[in-house]
Amino acid sequence: MELRKYLLPGLISVTLLSGCSLFSGEEDVVKMAPLPKVESQFTPQKVWNTSVGDGVGDFYSNLHPAWQDNTVFAADRFGIVKALDAADGKEKWKVDLSERTGFFSKNRSALLSGGLTADGDRVYVGSERGKVYALNSSDGSLAWQTSVAGEALSRPVVSDGLVLVHTSNGMLQGLDQSSGAVKWSVNLDMPALSLRGESAPAVAFGGAIVGGDNGRVSAVVMNQGQLIWQQRISQVSGATEIDRLNDVDTTPVIVNGVVYALAYNGNLSALDLRSGQILWKREIGGVKDLIVDAGRIYLVDQDDRVIALNADGGVAIWRQSDLLHRNLTSPVLYNGYLVVGDSEGYLHWLNTTDGRFVAQQKLDSSGFQTEPVVASDKLLIQSKDGEVYAITR
Repeated sequence: MELRKYLLPGLISVTLLSGCSLFSGEEDVVKMAPLPKVESQFTPQKVWNTSVGDGVGDFYSNLHPAWQDNTVFAADRFGIVKALDAADGKEKWKVDLSERTGFFSKNRSALLSGGLTADGDRVYVGSERGKVYALNSSDGSLAWQTSVAGEALSRPVVSDGLVLVHTSNGMLQGLDQSSGAVKWSVNLDMPALSLRGESAPAVAFGGAIVGGDNGRVSAVVMNQGQLIWQQRISQVSGATEIDRLNDVDTTPVIVNGVVYALAYNGNLSALDLRSGQILWKREIGGVKDLIVDAGRIYLVDQDDRVIALNADGGVAIWRQSDLLHRNLTSPVLYNGYLVVGDSEGYLHWLNTTDGRFVAQQKLDSSGFQTEPVVASDKLLIQSKDGEVYAITR
């Protein structure tokens, strides 16, 4: 069996904060930026909060809530999945996907990861144990479970009767939505060293577009599981192992026939959807999902700068650099504002026109690791200790 190494997306910050490099032996120190002082123009309101198990603790996990038909679905790493009323956070149902090991012993953790996906009458979630679960959204009962090729670190994506899963060993698999049977598998290739995380696929016109740990973006025909094209957007370079990481762990965004993708130590690139040809690229790297809206791209780079660019050419419009190394979440647009969370449990609200802070809110002492989720008039976010918050503006 091949020995592979995995690194957390936040490893660079963690390593350098400790004062020593795992790879170069040099003693570099990168300090988290102090909390910026913000004169809030409004006060976001906490509508409700509730606990969903024990969260993810200090483990890397992309678990985040999903929302559908006035119901919020959330889970913890151990295996607790809950359905909550979006209006007041009250529990509708609860299931436990951990495995019973004996009458007197504690259950074996399901190691849920990758976030939940709600689609129709099902809720889907993957695990680090290489399983994907489909639950009936009405009562949480298990519709099916399937073993996949590796750890399911990104959220499942549902399209065209398939559940698409991108596993930690570089396999993109299409599962039958009704039964969970594996319909096809595509090997996207893997380097020996990579960040711990995988790109969830984006879908359009019967194709799935997905980033890989080899610095490439790939397009796959969904009904056949056939690779159409691959395009490299990041080249291996640098003196240290960290410098040579070039994962594309962000979910591509498809708008008007253009694929926007972001690589670590690489480029923000715009690709032609049909051919994969690079239309333009900019030297910006990151591992957080980006937003394309109204002709603009919003992203968080690998140093935690929040950046807005023109979607037609990638020209920078503004940069907000007062949150450096605060381990930000991916950004989200909510009620006309750009919102990011950080590892100290703050939500930061930015003006989309110029990137200036308009509000700041402390919510949770354990901090945030995954992006907020827009649920109609509310903003949902889950902390590392498993608390789910519903916020309004």
